[in-house]
Amino acid sequence: MANRLAASTSPYLLQHAHNPVDWFEWGDDAFAEARRLDRPLMISVGYAACHWCHVMAHESFEDDATAAYLNSHFVNVKVDREERPDVDAVYLAATQAMTGSGGWPMTVFALPTGEPFFCGTYFPAEPMSGQASFRQVLEAITAAWHGRRDELVDSSDELRAVLAERPVAGPAGGFPAPTELELQLGAALSLLARQFDPAHGGFGRAPKFPPSMVLEWLLRRAARTGDARPLAMAEHTLEAMARGGIYDQLGGGFARYSVDERWVVPHFEKMLYDNALLLRVYAHWWRATGSPLARRVVEETAGWLIRDLGTPEGGFASSLDADSEGHEGTYYVWTPAQLREILGPDDGPWAAGLWSVTPVGTFERGSSVLQLLSDPDPVDGGRYGSVRERLSTARDRRVRPARDDKVVAGWNGLVIAALAEAGALLDRPEWVAAATTAAELLVRVHLRPAAPGPRPGSARPRLVRTSRAGRAGTSAAVLEDYADVAEGLLALAAVTSDDRWRTLAGELLDTVLTEFRDEDRGFFDTAADETDPVLARIRRPRDPADGPAPSGAAAAAGALVTSAALTGSTPHRIAAEQALTEILGLAEQYPRAAGWGLAIAEAIADGPRTIAVVGPWTHEATRALHRSALRGTAPGAVVAVGDPDDSAPLPAILVDRPLVAGRPAAYVCRDGVCGLPITAADVLARSLGARVGEGDAGEGDAS
Repeated sequence: MANRLAASTSPYLLQHAHNPVDWFEWGDDAFAEARRLDRPLMISVGYAACHWCHVMAHESFEDDATAAYLNSHFVNVKVDREERPDVDAVYLAATQAMTGSGGWPMTVFALPTGEPFFCGTYFPAEPMSGQASFRQVLEAITAAWHGRRDELVDSSDELRAVLAERPVAGPAGGFPAPTELELQLGAALSLLARQFDPAHGGFGRAPKFPPSMVLEWLLRRAARTGDARPLAMAEHTLEAMARGGIYDQLGGGFARYSVDERWVVPHFEKMLYDNALLLRVYAHWWRATGSPLARRVVEETAGWLIRDLGTPEGGFASSLDADSEGHEGTYYVWTPAQLREILGPDDGPWAAGLWSVTPVGTFERGSSVLQLLSDPDPVDGGRYGSVRERLSTARDRRVRPARDDKVVAGWNGLVIAALAEAGALLDRPEWVAAATTAAELLVRVHLRPAAPGPRPGSARPRLVRTSRAGRAGTSAAVLEDYADVAEGLLALAAVTSDDRWRTLAGELLDTVLTEFRDEDRGFFDTAADETDPVLARIRRPRDPADGPAPSGAAAAAGALVTSAALTGSTPHRIAAEQALTEILGLAEQYPRAAGWGLAIAEAIADGPRTIAVVGPWTHEATRALHRSALRGTAPGAVVAVGDPDDSAPLPAILVDRPLVAGRPAAYVCRDGVCGLPITAADVLARSLGARVGEGDAGEGDAS
């Protein structure tokens, strides 16, 4: 029999819709029921692709006896952390404060008003390695609730006080002057270099997560300063990941993380945000160096995103599960015998050697995760392509991992930016078209029309965070949604010449300034008028540190810097610098948690540089200049293209930029100082450090 979760739009909650547990969704009904019954809340937080969430569900939430105990003594709330990142953030902070660590599934016990008093993560069905079983935890809390409730209330009060006092990173104050900014960026690089793994790439020890935002910063720093160190760290890491098991050597796309330091064995879930960020950074690696490996990863990952995560409505699904057929990684791993059976006695052993499939195996039960530690000999190129295709066909006959098909606004913003930029760089218009279709879905389904707000000047467009099958969810968007969607729309505007995307991005960023701003420093993660009152009693969510994706504050700063460069908006520039001041304070100790902010700061240190291309879009010379502008390696350069003779209003970056003797031209500026207009695409490319390719040359010269 289905429970209350059957009406949810969240695929994760729907996975639990037939549990014997009497689940509530997060909301007033759950808290009212807890007050009515005078019971504590058991709040379980997870997400659809989480392996250990599935394990705990199978062991405990599908168990009739455990469910009966839960139903008799608790009000049980199931939360999709991807749908409600605000709930997740507050309870994760509580879990970390109480236990020193956090993760998913996250298990929180709270008063009927929502304040937590005991937190943990995965609890096994039976006691193991000194850890209490889930049933033991439940019984202990039940006993305390009835016999020592005052202690639980005291614990809740103490935890809430700790959360309220937790400092945010960095001192309040002005944005550093150029000389001080250079010192801060250099110090962050030195600290990061000490954490670099020179043997295997990446930073720190196992488990290793793709350091996407840090890699973007390293590429930008190398481009701006010419320093070989950041480029070497970035290239070593990018190549190690692309050749390791964390990368799907058959289908493209990256897994969530590697359980070892050599990138061999992944945790097999594949997330949209990881792959959007990595697609973009590999495209930027290709732009900087022309690496064939980078290009291959970009082409395969873009293809995987569109093929395997594209939704019928035009957006992108959130993830693929780690498990299939009841086991983690079954879809992705191979044995030598399987390769021989599929490929034959000649190609099977050859493929096993190429992809490091050994009799002992690198994973469980003698199976191996495919690696490509070196490229096949060019003379075997045809053989490699044939073997890869046959193996992919065989894998397609396996049971596929489940897909979480909800569309998250912010993550779709990330993939819009990645596909737009990669499509422009590699001349793949179908990728740009896919980005455009996703943007149109966000406008159609996730965007709510502007309405008058509770304060003067607060009428701004609003977003909902998720949708599924074209149906908008009920959760309000958070800061990362507004910022990442704005970032995606600005990238789309830069490559398509369609200024409606820039206009909408600016409106969303105005909403950020009116609803998310912390007047003292930076941003909150929830809107002032949409912060959940239960969470507000604990702590309004606010965290400038990057997680697996850029923090909302860093993402907002990046989009605001771009918007300010395009439009001349002083409020946007000031707000960006205010947020970055806090993030730079964080980077003094934890540069790996501030990668995106450091990348944005690198762009500011470069001006940021702006390239205004003027001319009719139908003119080939305009498009050639535009291609060269996009291929420039200036960190975070802001590109705009428009026709000065068009009757439509132009952004400030294009105003007073005339054609040169009737010919399209490009104006390159830094800190408001512009060079002479350039009419030749190859000259523009060389001035920006771009590699001149076929079709980039143009008539004329710098004039």
